[in-house]
Amino acid sequence: MAGAPYERGRGPAAGEQLQQQHVSCQVFPERVAQGNPQQGFFSSFFTSNQKCQLRLLKTLETNPYVKLLLDAMKHSGCAVNKDRHFSCEDCNGNVSGGFDASTSQIVLCQNNIHNQAHMNRVVTHELIHAFDHCRAHVDWFTNIRHLACSEVRAANLSGDCSLVNEIFRLHFGLKQHHQTCVRDRATLSILAVRNISKEVAKKAVDEVFESCFNDHEPFGRIPHNKTYAKYAHRDFQNRDRYYSNI
Repeated sequence: MAGAPYERGRGPAAGEQLQQQHVSCQVFPERVAQGNPQQGFFSSFFTSNQKCQLRLLKTLETNPYVKLLLDAMKHSGCAVNKDRHFSCEDCNGNVSGGFDASTSQIVLCQNNIHNQAHMNRVVTHELIHAFDHCRAHVDWFTNIRHLACSEVRAANLSGDCSLVNEIFRLHFGLKQHHQTCVRDRATLSILAVRNISKEVAKKAVDEVFESCFNDHEPFGRIPHNKTYAKYAHRDFQNRDRYYSNI
């Protein structure tokens, strides 16, 4: 998710702080720790921080969604560095992760990400926001349509609305189910970070849905599963080679 309307290390009494609710991934998680997060390598093995670091490394090295997004970020002039652009931290509530635009950093909530599949989804989701932040002048703070667009894209392209995930949530059997899921997930994400009514959030999603749902960059298609993502990554690499030779 995208930019952050908070400053790292601000206390809970800060007037602009937003209440977080349970959503699979959050746009703006409250960052509990000040300064650098704890380093798992200097504590016992298998602390939550070290598990987070190991899962992150595996995701960056093996997940086809993430590998494509990393290539696309580099191609757009926003190369991602693991140590600089990712931070494993404890987060309040049930927040899983977020993108902090003020530091260009993806926050991974080490106390709430408990398996590799979850890490894969969170990193993919947040990298889509980071990609949007890189390629466009996104006003995360005051323009709800910008936020809604990136949330639609993240829900659509991250695999969060895959058939497997929706069956796990006991959501299936609806016509145009993927579109319904994307609308619902985008709306929930907006409500988690904006003090607005559900009607206003849904209206923002509806206003941008058609154009943002059909914006599949950098995948070029909706990657419904890892196989689709692998093909998309191959096509992106071939496209990149083609333009570099013109």
